[in-house]
Formats: sequence, structure tokens, C-alpha cells
Amino acid sequence: MENHWRGELLDSVEKTLGLARSMAYKGIHPVVRKVKKSYKAGVSLSKQAMRELEKRFDRKPDLESWFVTINPITKLG
Repeated sequence: MENHWRGELLDSVEKTLGLARSMAYKGIHPVVRKVKKSYKAGVSLSKQAMRELEKRFDRKPDLESWFVTINPITKLG
């Protein structure tokens, strides 16, 4: 995403959503939606749900555990 945006100033919701919608990864465009509700503090994923997400994470050695690359799910066929 950062390469696609090339340092653009994301100064509005519309601009941010538009840039996100116009990018592609391996020819596939993302589904982009604005989340309009607030998330409750203290809510967490189940261990099974987290295991599924961990399969898509590439963690960087020697960096904090939250610094990850998340590989997208691609639809086949």
C-alpha cells in the first residue's frame, strides 16, 4: 500500500478509501469499507481464530511482536 500511495497526504476519508480501492496485489483489488462503529476495549479473538490469522503473518526477527506483514487471502478460480 505504501508503494502505491507514494507518500500522498491522506487528508480525508474519501481520499484514503479511494487510494486503497485503486491499489492491487498480484492483480487483485481489495474490498475496502469504512468501519462506522467503535470497537469495544478488551475484546479479543479466540485461540482458534488467532491461529488462523497467524498462518498469514510474517513476523520480523528482532522486532516487537506487533510488527508483521499480513499476507492477503487470494480467491482462486
